[in-house]
Formats: sequence, C-alpha cells, structure tokens
Amino acid sequence: MSKHVSELTSTKQFLMINGEKVETAKYAPLRSPYSGEEIAQIAMADKALTKKAIDAAYNAREGMAKMPAYKRAEILENVVTLLKERAEEAANIITRESAKPIMFSKAEVARTIETYKFAAEEAKRIHGETIPFDAAAGGVGRFGYTVREPIGVIGAITPFNFPMNLVAHKVGPAIAAGNTIVLKPASQTPLSALFIAELFQEAGLPAGALNVVTGPGGTVGDAIVEDERVSMVTFTGSVSVGIGIRSKAGLKKTTLELGSNSALIIDKDIDIDQIIDRCIMGAFSNQGQVCISLQRVYAHEDVYEEFVTKFTAAAKQLKIGDPLDPETYISALISKGEAERVLGWIYETAGSTANIAAGGKLVDGILEPTIITDADHDLKVSCQEAFAPVVVVNKVSSVEEAIKEVNNSRFGLQAGIYTNSVKNALFASQELHVGGVIINDVPTYRVDQMPYGGVKESGTGREGIKYAVEEMTEMKLIVWNHS
Repeated sequence: MSKHVSELTSTKQFLMINGEKVETAKYAPLRSPYSGEEIAQIAMADKALTKKAIDAAYNAREGMAKMPAYKRAEILENVVTLLKERAEEAANIITRESAKPIMFSKAEVARTIETYKFAAEEAKRIHGETIPFDAAAGGVGRFGYTVREPIGVIGAITPFNFPMNLVAHKVGPAIAAGNTIVLKPASQTPLSALFIAELFQEAGLPAGALNVVTGPGGTVGDAIVEDERVSMVTFTGSVSVGIGIRSKAGLKKTTLELGSNSALIIDKDIDIDQIIDRCIMGAFSNQGQVCISLQRVYAHEDVYEEFVTKFTAAAKQLKIGDPLDPETYISALISKGEAERVLGWIYETAGSTANIAAGGKLVDGILEPTIITDADHDLKVSCQEAFAPVVVVNKVSSVEEAIKEVNNSRFGLQAGIYTNSVKNALFASQELHVGGVIINDVPTYRVDQMPYGGVKESGTGREGIKYAVEEMTEMKLIVWNHS
C-alpha cells in the first residue's frame, strides 16, 4: 500500500472548508465493513461548521462564475491527469472504506477519470440559442438569444456505493458550469471525497469552490438543504431521505436519484449462454449495491428452466471474501445492519411459493449471491429495493406479460430486454415506464455521458454530464430591439 493511502486511512480526517483543513470538536471511527478494523477518525461537523462551508462557497461563487470556460476545463483536465497518476491508490481507498472488491474499485476509478474528462469537455460547450422573434408579428425588429449562467452554490449529498464516481457526477458538472459546491459524502465513504478535494486543490481550483463537510446527515444535510444561499441540491440515496429533501428545499432546484428494483425481460429464442455473464455482473457486481442492479428477471417460459439452471451455476462459482483480493467478486455489504435487513427479506420468502435456488445465507459475515425463483410480487425481495446480491427470477408466457410485471413497481429507473424481435424491442421501449430502456443488455448498463434518471419514486432530474450541466445552470433570455 502506498504512503498516500496509509496517511489517508489511518489518521484523523478533517473538513475541507475554503481550501483549508478544519478541525472539529468530535470525531467518529471509520471501520472497514469487511474486517471491522478502524481505518480512520472522521471529523463530525456541526451546524455552525456547515454554515461556515456554505459561507465559503457563497463568497467564492462570483469568482467561479466569472472564470473563463477554458480555465474551468483546464482545472478538470488537471484532475484527470492527477487521478490517472494515483489510480491504484484511489481504488485502494474505495475498497478499504466500502468493501467494494478491488476489481470493481479499479473499474470505478477508470470511470471517474472518464467522468471528469467529460466534464472538462462540457465546460467548453455551454451555450444557448437564437430565437426567431419575427416569427411573431410583435417580434419584428427584435433579435433574441439565450445564455446559460451558473446557478450559484450547489449542495451535493452523495451515497456510499460509488463514492468516487457519484461525487464526480455532481462535482464535475458543477465546476464545468462555474458553480461552487458544498459536498456531504456518505458517512461510511468520506475518504474518497476528501481525496478528490485534495486533487482539485492541487489542480488549481480556487479556495471555497469545493468544500467537503463530513458528519451526521440530520445535521450537515439539513443545514445544506435549508440554507437559502444554496441554490440547488443534488442528492443520490434513499426514497425517504429524497422526499425529506424535497419537502425542506422550498423553491430550490433539486435533482434526486433515488431507489429502484431494476428488471430484465428475457424473450424466447435467446441464446442463454450469451447472456449469463452480463446477468451475473448486473445482479452481483458491488454486492448488488448499485441503483440499477438487476433485481428482477422475467424469463419467457421457453427459456426459463435453462436460464435458472445456468444462472444459478454461475452464481455459485463467484469467489467470496477479502475485497482487496483481486479474485474476489462478492464481499461484505456496507454494514452488518444491511446484511441483517436483507436476510430478513430472504427469510420472509419461507412461507410463500418462492424457492431459494442459490445462496440465502451469510458466509463469514458475507451474504452469498442469492437467486430466488417463483417469488410473489408482494414479497419485499421483489417489490422493494434490495440493494444486495439478491435477484428474483420469475416465469412469463409473453413479453406483454413481462412488461406489466416490470411496470408494477413504485420505481422506474432503468429496465432491460433481451430479444431477437424488433417488434418486441420497439414495444418494450414504448411501454416500459422507466427513465431508460436498455435493449439486448441488462438494466445495469451505464456510461457516464448518457442521461441517467428515473420516473415515479426513482427520482427527478437527470445526471450524465451534459444533462447535469443543464440542471446546474439557469437560462437567461436577452432581447434586443433594433427597429
């Protein structure tokens, strides 16, 4: 392990406010979800220190708004370069604080580099449009156009499951658009955010433009959401917290990326061997702690038995254990409480028609990859968000029936369909009530420049750098009378 990693994960970690490390009265131990060992002491901010961070962002906002686009792009490009140099260290930090297997942490760092690269590119193409005013009789002699201006201070609240890349999806477009940020990372994964804040400082970002405040959500999060100087809140996390943010935010803009129980339809005539690896990745990467993790499969009766047999066999081959082992595919969930919750959901299936085809138990504190068949829709493992390595596989007689089952959900983030029928693919793309339909792949597919967000209880607004920049800017109309 490098010197940088040991420094970042074995000592007191401070707040980052106005370009300086700030001490707090209280610290809390950060423990590895896998081993339970203490890896750092994390600063616990109070309301006053959160206000101080908002002060810094508010005071820096005019300087950031006036910074030329090429300069904002240059800072983001510098972060790309620095993160490439320290990619292995970054992956180790993610794994130590979240128990994400190192193979997936390395993939996350690679995506984070791409995300900041996209942000650097988008910083150079934030523009409006001209309006043909003479299309209206009252517009003759007038000329108009729109510009997009930074919104100001952005409050960003990020989750534990992609602690570096989901920070990038908020910080990258915010900087690209000329905003300032107060960032509250998830309590279990603050080290990734503090690491990135140091890179931004080294990359030339002005003091106050990015402030990182660690501490309890009820204290830090509420102070950010309720402060009138914060112009927008961007949040990724649970539905209940998202609803609370929406109710407290008043007229602030909000982007909310919330829950899901993403589904996949498998049509008849699909070569099952060709899709098993993708389904394994979709259901079990990062222990299923992915917003678009594959949680429900609706397989056509013609291929159902073959799919269950091969999917179950593949799941049983996955290596469970230490997340720092490069061969490990499944490690500990983010907390013991989460493991107990999911186990309760699995045990709930015992009095039903459902059958546990694979997994369903803890092995050395790690939940095995779990496959449940014939699960009634009302079971928690089907209708709620598991956020664990749990997938339900049910049999259907048609794509139409499958679509009804997919849509029978509080959520609507992404859905996938494997089909050789253009007609069925088009029908699914029209009828699935979700933010994104993925044809001939799992719903877990995401690249970082695509629009990403959902409908129903999956949230509001869209991420993906270009689309996040639109959310993080205000449109202004300019009209000239030249008659």
